[in-house]
Amino acid sequence: MIRFIVKRDGRKVSFNQQKIANAIKKALLSVHPDDDITPQDEELVVKLTAEVVNLIEGEVNRVPTVEHTQDLIEKVLIKHDLADEAKNFILYRQQRTNIRTYNADLTRIYRDLTSKSTADMDLKRENANIDANAPMGLMLRFGSEGSKDFVKRYVLKPEHALAHTNGTIHIHDLDFYLLTINCCQISLKNLFERGFSTGHGFLREPQSIQSAAALCCIAIQSNQNDMHGGQSIPMFEYDLAPYVGISYLKHLGKVIQVSLRNDDFDTTKLRAFGKELYKKNNSLLTEESQKSLREEVAAELRPWYDKDDFEALLDYIFAETLKLTERETYQAMEAVIHNLNSMQSRAGAQVPFSSINYGTGTTPEQRMIMKNVLLATDAGLGGGETPIFPVQIFKVKDGINTKPGDVNYDLFRLACQVSAKRLFPNFSFLDAPFNMQYYKPGHPETEVAVMGCRTRVFGNHYDKTKEIIPGRGNLSFTTVNLPRLGIEAHGSISHFYDSLDKVMQMVCVQLLDRFDIIAEKHVYNYPFLMGQGVWIDSERLNMDDKIGDVIKNGSLSVGFIGLAETLVALIGRHHGESEEAQRLGLEIIGHMREAMDKKADETGLNFSLFSTPAEGLSGRFVKIDRKIYGELKGITDREYYTNSFHVPVYYNISAADKIRIEAPYHNLCNAGAISYVEMDGDLTRNVDAFEKVILYMKECGIGYGSINHPVDRCPVCGYVGVINDVCPKCGRRDGEGVTIERLSKLGVDCICRG
Repeated sequence: MIRFIVKRDGRKVSFNQQKIANAIKKALLSVHPDDDITPQDEELVVKLTAEVVNLIEGEVNRVPTVEHTQDLIEKVLIKHDLADEAKNFILYRQQRTNIRTYNADLTRIYRDLTSKSTADMDLKRENANIDANAPMGLMLRFGSEGSKDFVKRYVLKPEHALAHTNGTIHIHDLDFYLLTINCCQISLKNLFERGFSTGHGFLREPQSIQSAAALCCIAIQSNQNDMHGGQSIPMFEYDLAPYVGISYLKHLGKVIQVSLRNDDFDTTKLRAFGKELYKKNNSLLTEESQKSLREEVAAELRPWYDKDDFEALLDYIFAETLKLTERETYQAMEAVIHNLNSMQSRAGAQVPFSSINYGTGTTPEQRMIMKNVLLATDAGLGGGETPIFPVQIFKVKDGINTKPGDVNYDLFRLACQVSAKRLFPNFSFLDAPFNMQYYKPGHPETEVAVMGCRTRVFGNHYDKTKEIIPGRGNLSFTTVNLPRLGIEAHGSISHFYDSLDKVMQMVCVQLLDRFDIIAEKHVYNYPFLMGQGVWIDSERLNMDDKIGDVIKNGSLSVGFIGLAETLVALIGRHHGESEEAQRLGLEIIGHMREAMDKKADETGLNFSLFSTPAEGLSGRFVKIDRKIYGELKGITDREYYTNSFHVPVYYNISAADKIRIEAPYHNLCNAGAISYVEMDGDLTRNVDAFEKVILYMKECGIGYGSINHPVDRCPVCGYVGVINDVCPKCGRRDGEGVTIERLSKLGVDCICRG
């Protein structure tokens, strides 16, 4: 006979069998809450209660506890095919646990944030852009953790909160769940032409490439404060090129005044002519425009200069103007890179996650911007460091930049050279069929552009007339823990698909719940994103209007992680090891994509499939799963699950084979995907090989790709490249310094030399 039971706080109280009966009765009623309990139900309650009590009495060496008793109730309900009742009982337990642990959990998190170092706390490393040891970063983490805790306990449906907590799914950016959306592609053209406000004054259209570059950074910073994800400029060279033209005309006027030694020479008419010429030809630097401009300058200067060397004077004026414009453009691009690696957003706690896309602009002004942003990237930051932001994406397109003779082949070649040294730019491929279907020549807004992390938003179920890039972005995404579903299937493919369908359906409901919350927000909640017309169609809204209709142009995405480990769980090998696994992998991801397409058709919203950037999440999932299932070879025996559909990095495979295997998945992941290739050696010495790998990605149908390789930097002389035992520039060995005299001979500047 059971006399006592131990409560959660350790107290011993008298055992009361009726409490078990009440719990079972509530579970039965939860499935049909509007029906009264029947005599048959009462009999079932008595029967099930007796079974639970018998199980407790059978454990003679175990003191009964409340927690274990509830485990037995779940077990008995499931045994009698009462799965729905058991599920509701589990959710009820979770809610009660949430209420009991609310203060304790949040207090512990706050205590750890203030007392533990970044190295000792995963939470502090969750966002690499935030220094969680600094005051503002720490304050941001306080707010973040409080918000996440509130959302899990009081906003999410219990089943969604439980699935997130136990690692079945991961709801990204949970702290912003009630607040905002993910990311956006910003059109600088529209923003600059009409001018904009950051809330502390109106900024008019820039009047030089240098001021345009500064406003570009301000726009990214301001938009970041309204969103939780990244900011991208999808048409970087197109949007900034007109301001190269304006700078050119300024420099032209100044050079003329200096040449004539006449500061009072009026260049107003000449600049007006130049502006009209730019509107007509979309460039001042083409051969045709230069000829017209030269004729106009000649006509203006003839009355002021009657010497024999008039043509030589014109040659000097135009050469010097071009040189000054080139120099200013370089400085402007240098400023973009330096600013975006130093300016702060979100209460001064985070560098904006910024990206720029470029590669297809063919006017001289557009090419000048691209060349100089690459050269500034190659030069690095003030100490020669590799700049992390903006993440740069070079758009690869046949007929524009892939072969010798193409107008931008030299820039593609330069992009390969810079990426071989600095890891950026990455490369996107416009000719991939899933990108090409939207492409319209002469309309750069239809050229695929991605966030640096890989997010892609292109097709538009909500409005087919707006299948463009600028002004759109991802609203929210949630990731499915595929390896867990593979483990729990115990080799049964049909069981795996049944579980996958249920989880994906649950995630879709959760994404719609989040959409409904944000749809009720107003323009005034997003003073820059919506108030300044950055998001598509938001310019037609008033400050008090709700944003529900315009955010329908964004996407809702289901992500996934660990396809490789899932395949090992199901058939013992991953897709890098066997064709059978590759077929199954494509079938699984294809099944997920079909589900997303069906959901998009049902709702009219842009549901899409995302190859989740793993980063911290890969470790979170495997840590939880290892506790549950133990260390399973090829599945939970490492500290991470493999990023999305990638062939595992630890698996020895050629670059060509990895590209070939991963390429078909890009077509299925319409919310975005990236493939990385790891290469050894100093690629700056073999740009030809680098270029061949990038072009092979294009031929195989990769949508977005990158080459990772070792990049070392000597802290003494600043050399960037592969450094084995000895720096090839200054001869420094690891751990030793180099004399000032030796650096002087190398021509290396140091602090003492100024």
